[in-house]
This record gives sequence, C-alpha cells and structure tokens, in this order.
Amino acid sequence: MPRALLSVYDKSGLIEFATALYQLGWDLVASGGTEQRLRAAELPVTSVEQLTGVGELLNGRVKTLHPAIHAGILARDKDADYAQLAEYGYAPINMVVCNLYPFQETVAEQGVTLQDAVEQIDVGGVTLLRAAAKNFVRVVVINDPSDYDRVVVALENDGQVDLALRRELAVKAFAHTRDYDTAIHAFLSQDLANPVIMEALPEHLSFGMRQVEGLRYGENPHQHAAYYSRRGGTGPLGGTVLGGKSLSYNNILDLDAAWRAVSSFTQPTVVIVKHLTPAGIATAETLADAYPQALASDELSAFGSVIAVNRMVDEAFVDALGSLFIEAIAAPSFSAGAQTTLAAKRKNCRLLQIPAFYDGIALEVRTVHRGFLVQQPDVGDPERTAYQTVTARQPSDGEVEALQFAWKVVQHVKSNAIVVATRSATLGVGGGLPSRVDAVKLAVTKAGERAHGAALASDAFFPFPDGVEVAAEAGVRAIIQPGGSIRDSEVIAAADKAGIAMVFTGVRHFRH
Repeated sequence: MPRALLSVYDKSGLIEFATALYQLGWDLVASGGTEQRLRAAELPVTSVEQLTGVGELLNGRVKTLHPAIHAGILARDKDADYAQLAEYGYAPINMVVCNLYPFQETVAEQGVTLQDAVEQIDVGGVTLLRAAAKNFVRVVVINDPSDYDRVVVALENDGQVDLALRRELAVKAFAHTRDYDTAIHAFLSQDLANPVIMEALPEHLSFGMRQVEGLRYGENPHQHAAYYSRRGGTGPLGGTVLGGKSLSYNNILDLDAAWRAVSSFTQPTVVIVKHLTPAGIATAETLADAYPQALASDELSAFGSVIAVNRMVDEAFVDALGSLFIEAIAAPSFSAGAQTTLAAKRKNCRLLQIPAFYDGIALEVRTVHRGFLVQQPDVGDPERTAYQTVTARQPSDGEVEALQFAWKVVQHVKSNAIVVATRSATLGVGGGLPSRVDAVKLAVTKAGERAHGAALASDAFFPFPDGVEVAAEAGVRAIIQPGGSIRDSEVIAAADKAGIAMVFTGVRHFRH
C-alpha cells in the first residue's frame, strides 16, 4: 500500500484530496493539526508519533525530524535501501504533502516583532519538502493545494504520477523553499545592512520579493509586467491607492522619481514629473501657491504627468490644478474634500497615499545583461561637503538661495542634467542628453526671458566653456557645478568674462 505523509499549514482542499487518496488505496500519515483535521473528517490516519515512537517535542517544534520519516522519504528504489528500512522497522513514504508556516505574511504585518517573525520560520516542513523533492524519481512532493487535482487525475487514470509531473512538482517545491529562505534572509538582514553607514556592499544579496499585483503591461503593451515588494500586502511604493484607475508600470516609475524628489524638500513642495524627469519643481507657503510656479517651468511637458507633494492634498490644491490632465498624484495624505472632488472631476486620476518619505535606506538594484548592478542610493551631498566660490564675483545672498535650490533639483534630473531656477522654482530643465551644452541650450530655452538673473546647476563638471557661454548669453548670473575638469580654468575664465558667479561643490550627481 503506498503511503502519503501530510503536514500542511494551508488546509484548503485537504479533506477532499486526502479522501481521494484513501479511496485510491493510500495509507495516510499526518502530524499535528493536519492529523486532527483528517480524524475530524473520519478518515483513517496514522499519526507521525506512531511511526517514530516519539511524541511532539518543544511544544510542537519537533515532530517529523526523525529517521522513520526521512529514511522513508529518502530511500531509493533499490533492494538495499528497502532492506535497510525493514531492518529498522520503517516503511517507504511515496508522497509528501506539505506547505509552510506563513513567514512572508507574518513579516508583512505592521509592527511585527522579531520574536513573532522567528516563530514563523518553518524547519520541519522545509526539510520534508527538500527531502521529497530530492527523491522525486520515487516520491511525489506537493506544496501547492492547486496541484491536488492534477495528482488525483494522474492516479485515477494511470495508477501513478509519471516522472515528468514528479519532476515538475519537485522544481516547484524547491522554488518554494528557495523563496521562503530568501524572505527569511532578507528580513533578518535588513537592519544589519543600512547602506547609509555601510562601508561595503554585502557579498550575498537576497531580495526576498513577492508579487503584490500584476500590471496590465510593462512600458509597452507587448511587455508583461508585475509589481513586487519585499513586504507582501503593501501597495506601490509602500502606499495605498485611494482612487482612480490601477497604476501602470510607467506610472509607478514616474511616481517613484517624483516621490524621491519631493522627499528632498522640507517646505511645501510640488514636483511635476514626466518620463522620469522633473518638468517643474517649486516651493511656497502652500501647495496651492507652489503648483502654478512648478507648472510654469514647462507647462507643455506637464500634460499627462504625475505630481508628488510633501503635504496633505487639500481642496485648495485640487482647485489650483485647473484643467491640466494628470495621470497620478502622490501625497502623504488627502483630505476628505479633496478625495471627493478628485473622484468627481478626475475619476481616472490615480491617488497614491504614501506614509513615509524616501529615506535612501534600500539599496538601488538594476538589471544588466546576465547580472545586476547594486549601489548605495544618492541622497545628496555627503556630510562635510564644502562649497567654494571660484570666480572673481561672489554670489549674492539671493543667488546663493537660488543656487542651493537648483543644486537640490538637479540631483533628480537624468544626466546630462542642467537646471535653471530661482530660489523657489525651476524655470527650465534640460536632462537626459548626451551633450552637456545641448542640455544647457534646452534648459535656457525652456526658461526663456526668465533666465535673466537666474541661477543654473549642472550635475557634473563643464568639460568646455561653451556651456557657460550659452548660459551667459541667456542672462544666467550664477552657476553651481562640481568642478574637476581639466579645463576648469577656461570655464572659470568664461564665467569671469560674463560676470557670472560660479560655485564648485566637489560632488557629482550623475543619474543614468
């Protein structure tokens, strides 16, 4: 008589499956709550304790970790192995049905303690799955209740589960234990690997991600896509979608870029992003006051953009939006009145409430051909960064404020990046261009006449004086840049000739 060992946390479909096995002539062995559930259904079942001769130990922590169980699973289809089992009074186990304690679900809960998480680390179940999957040539291993019917159909039709299906189920079991271990490693290591203070990246990196939701498609309709998170149950960017259509792949990318940017500011700030690049950023006393300034930076590009703000979205801000088509808004909160108005007038606009600002804790990971690139995030200038005025003319107090604002914004623009700004708003942004002088031309063109007397920031040094000359012709009066070019003296000379004040930061902020 073939023997099946059942030990499951998720008991959906258990009774129906066990009943089918019994009717097909299988001997049922079970442990703990699984055994109790089968007995309650009046199915004949042998307890694990009857096979091992040892009751549960350590309040159930040790149940199946015994040679009577694992020798029965790992025995090969060889006379010598069967003889050794018989010598000890053991019997082969032909099927293992097991799924694990809900570790991922536990750590996804808010406020979970370390002890709560550790208690959900399954040991016996993982060992059962690995042993059965290793011996898939003889043993059927099932970790997913959705596979019960397939196995029953195979047994009813052929009297056995063929090798191809046994191997498929083994691969699935190994994937299950892999993801389980990865989630445990990721959770336990997250507080030990703060990249802000880490001097070196970890030798082994576990992502521990699980799919939160499938997306309609990726960047383009012919690409499949999904959103994954280290913490199951959380929405995109750790937030909650309060209204509008489901977020798309591109929406999430743009909202991430906007949220990172708005998190850099402490005053009420509005960030407008299109295709991962800020079209406009402004600060003011209120969001409603900041929005028209951010929009004026590039009203044409703002169509179909996403917006992130660092204060509660209220009715005044919603009114300020006017008729501009906006894909999504991210904010720490939305007032009830704002939600009602947005639902009535912008029913398709996605509203994403994000409780935590970007803190730069998580490592940045990007895929490349056959590998990954991992780095600590760029969260601004390192501590003790010292700026230096390198031109004959010193910037005025107002120009210093404008330079500081522009320098903060340029860190969120794709390289080559140029930002023309006042002390509280962008006037023109040039980013993502292979030529720095072309980025300057784009930024000052967007700024137009407003560039007169404005400040300009460059994310990396000017390799030639041509960029400064274009800025000077547009009326820019102050420039902030890292410096470090072999032609710095020529660049400084061009600034002095134009009466521009120039500040070197010594820090570069490439964003590719």
